[in-house]
Order: sequence, then C-alpha cells, then structure tokens
Amino acid sequence: MKFSEFTYERPNFEEYQKEMRSSLERFIAATTVEEQITCLDQINVLRNKISTQSTLASIRHSIDNNDEFYNAENDYWDEYGPLYQNEESTLAKTILASKFIDDLKAHYPTQFFTLLECSVKSFDECIIEDMQEENKLVSRYNRIKATAQIEYEGNTYTLPGMQPFTISNDREVREKASIATYNYYTEHEQEIDEIYDSLVKLRDKMAKKLGFKNYVELGYMRMSRSDYNANDVANYRKQILESVTPAVSKLFDEQRERLGYDTLHYYDENYEFETGMPKPQGTPEWILENGKIMYNELSKETSEFFNHMMDNELMDLLSKPGKEGGGYCTFMPDYQAPFIFSNFNGTSGDIDVLTHEAGHAFQIYSSRYITIPDLQWPTMESCEIHSMSMEFFTYPWMKLFFKEDIDKYYYHHLTNTLKFLPYGVLVDHYQHEVYEHPEYTPAERKAVWRKLEKMYQPHKNYEGCDFLERGNWWFKQGHIFASPFYYIDYTLAQVCALQFFAKMNEDYQAAWNDYLHLCKQGGTKSFLGLVKEANLKNPFIDGTIKETMEKIQPKIDEFSKGNIK
Repeated sequence: MKFSEFTYERPNFEEYQKEMRSSLERFIAATTVEEQITCLDQINVLRNKISTQSTLASIRHSIDNNDEFYNAENDYWDEYGPLYQNEESTLAKTILASKFIDDLKAHYPTQFFTLLECSVKSFDECIIEDMQEENKLVSRYNRIKATAQIEYEGNTYTLPGMQPFTISNDREVREKASIATYNYYTEHEQEIDEIYDSLVKLRDKMAKKLGFKNYVELGYMRMSRSDYNANDVANYRKQILESVTPAVSKLFDEQRERLGYDTLHYYDENYEFETGMPKPQGTPEWILENGKIMYNELSKETSEFFNHMMDNELMDLLSKPGKEGGGYCTFMPDYQAPFIFSNFNGTSGDIDVLTHEAGHAFQIYSSRYITIPDLQWPTMESCEIHSMSMEFFTYPWMKLFFKEDIDKYYYHHLTNTLKFLPYGVLVDHYQHEVYEHPEYTPAERKAVWRKLEKMYQPHKNYEGCDFLERGNWWFKQGHIFASPFYYIDYTLAQVCALQFFAKMNEDYQAAWNDYLHLCKQGGTKSFLGLVKEANLKNPFIDGTIKETMEKIQPKIDEFSKGNIK
C-alpha cells in the first residue's frame, strides 16, 4: 500500500478512553500473569492504532502547513495529545502496581519498566492544560518558519530554499542571502522571544507542579535518561571543549587560509572550497535511483528495506511552499511503515539527510517485529547512533552521487561531524542555563548564548550582523523550542558513529555486523546498554573523546590531500 492510500481517521477519544479503562480493569482482575500479558497485547494493538493516526496527521500537516484539514487535525492533536498521554500514564501506573510485577519483569525487558517509571514521574493530570499550551506554542513557532516567504533578488523563497544561496561560490551572494534570511528572523524576533519566554516559564511551572526542583530534572525524565545524569553530561561537555574545540578552531583557520581570506565571516563558514561546495550531480529522482543501487549493494537487509520505502512512496523529499523545514523519520506501526521527510535543495545535505534519515528508518524497519510501542524506538540518543553511523557506512557509494567532487565531499562530511560537536554541546549547555534560571529575560538569555558561543565556538565572527552579535543564532534551532535537552543526544551519537567509522576502516564487515545487531535491538535496552551491545565505548568516560579524535585524525589528513581546493 502506498502512503497516499494510508487512511486517516480522527480517533474518538471518549471511545478510546472507555476501551482502555475496560482493558485495564481486566488487567487488574486477572488471576494469572498470562492473562495480564494477553491484556497488554490487546492494549498495545489499541496504542499502535492511535500512534498510527497521530503520526499520519503529523506527517501530512508537516508536508503542507497550508492544508486546512490537517491544520485542524494538528490543532486536535495539540489539544488531545496530553489527554491520550494521561491514559498512557494510567497504564504505566497500573502495570507497575501489578500483583504479578515480578513475573512481568521476568517476561519483558528491564528497559520497559524503566520507561514506565519515567513516564509516571514525568506526567500527571495536573499538567494537561500546560502541555496543551506547550504544544500550541511550539506549533506557533513552527508555523513562523514553515510559512516564511523571503524576497530575494526578485523571487520569493522558503527558509530551506534560501540555503543554496548561502553556500554560493560568490561571497557577495552568500552575504546578501544570509542577511535576507536573518532579516526574516529579525522581523519575527519579538514574537519568537515571546514564544520561548512563555515556553520556559510554562515548563518550569510544570516541573514544580510535579515536585521537581526545575525543568532540568523534568526534562531528563521526559527524555527517559536512566543511566546518566546532568553531572555526566557536564563532564562530557568538558571533554568536547578540551579535545574537540581546539581541533575545530584549527579546521576553520585552515579553511580561511584555503579560501585566501584575511577573516572568516559567519556567511563564509559553510563555504569551504574555492572551487565550490560538493553537490550531488543530478536531480532528486537521480539521487533516489543511485540510493537504490547503494542500498541494494550494501546488504540484503538494506536492499529489502529501501525497495520497500521506494515502492510504497514512503519519502517526501522536495522543498515546497508551506512545508516545514528540516528532516525527520517516523513510523506508522499499523502499516509497519517508516516515513522519511526532508527538504532537498541541491546541496550535499540532500545526500546526508537521505542517509541519515534512512539510518533511522532502517533501524525501525529492522525492529518492527517488536509489538510493545515503548520498545520499538530506543531513547533519542540511541536513535541517533543508527542515523549518524549510516552516513559513514554509505561512504563507499558516495562517488555515485559526487563523482569528481568525491574528495571534497569526504573531507567536508568528516570535518563537519567534528565541527558539529562543540555546537551541539553549546545548545545543551545553553538549555541548562536557561532552565536553571527561568527568571532570565530574553536579553539575558541571548547574552548567555553569546558568552557560551565564544567559549565553544571561538572562531565565530558576526561582524555586520547585529541579529547574531546579540546572541540570536539559536532562533533557528527548532529542537530548543520543541524538544528541550534533545540536542546533546546528537553529539553522543556522533561520538558513537565516529567509533563505528574508525572500526569500519579496520574491518568493514565486522563493523556492519555490530551495526546490524544494534538496529535489531530496537529500544529494548538503555543508551549505555545499547552502546555495549554495539561494542562501542561509553562517551561519558574520560578519555573516550580524546581516543576517538586520535583514531579519525589520520582520515582527515588523508582526505585533505585530495582535490579539496
């Protein structure tokens, strides 16, 4: 069945609630653990049905924010999502209170109960109205970005549509395009400030209602972090600052020299080569055909997976008016169908997002046999291991897409994984400061961002752009608004992916076998449990970052000797 044939029908919450409560009564009244397991199987069928409808509405809304029907459905899920979550919380409490809890723990993975405990601690009926308001604020922010109409050189563009101009060979074009983009954010600065200020105060209020000191504690609980804490993350950020930031500053200085500039400005950062940036050498359709060749050759598992995605039109990749920015992968359990969303714009990012989101999709496709919704996906930092590692496992096929630009692509991609790490921990550090000081004004938050930016990214030069100089770069980072404390997950996963890269350079098949094994685990283990399953090193332990950097530096040196002028 093709995606266009998937049926969406708004669920009736009252009927759902009645069915859930009835099933829970049977669960409580059960006289054997086997009866309880049967009840849970039936409940999970119902949960998967709701998840499928919610996800289908979300996908179609994100594809076109101007679609009135799915705009209304998005409003419905903003309002009713927390009510459905309340039923999930009731389910979690009921399972944890089971008279057969020890037998249930012998039957299901430990991670299932860890997630249930996080769910119970991070939710209560008293915050439902707050969560509804939180959803509406995030949707408001997303709409500002999705409906952007930027006038540039006589034409109108979306935010993703402006990106190719920001990496143009012409420095003047890059500067003008960047100014036009940030002018749009400046026009909406007051509204975005108001949205974020409301979100911070709202989340702080929710945390305190639930008995937490601040939203940092609630945020970690919402992310289901069970085997590391804020102190571990702070030590990890310290490792990045000490082992990666200096190396990244050196990369930017080499870039400045390569381009022959006296100063590297903010609009030069993404322009790395005098001869232009590496680009895929064909149309989006051509990219997909080469993607099919790549995944057919990589393994029999990836071949089956990618053909399923292609045959059932489970990808929406082109940028268009009304479409939200960015890229994501999601899953509709009733159809056993992953879905990839992206905004192709003719840059190398088209290939990166294809392989990245395909990594997510391949993981969920590999673990679709898991019937417990909570365990189909891992927690977020583990999810990103699959996506970021897939970017590396597809290296042998990149010449299909980049042809004579292949050396530039390898150098660009690998060095940008390093450049990302200080930025990623900056986002995390910023959020800790914000939620530890909810009383900050918008101006004070921006000052904090700029201070941390100078620490983690000392190369930044915003001369001529008051918007960025005042500490507003983070306005673009949707995760800060929609998914607080998520962003560190990308960096943790990146360190794991770099370890996979080092391993594949020694023994590709052995590394792939570890990766395939990891994908099949789904979310049945915690982050550090999955790291162990994949034969990777714990990123929080002192020395892991330094050792990883030492292993990949020779590859950077190797790629830099190619055609990267």
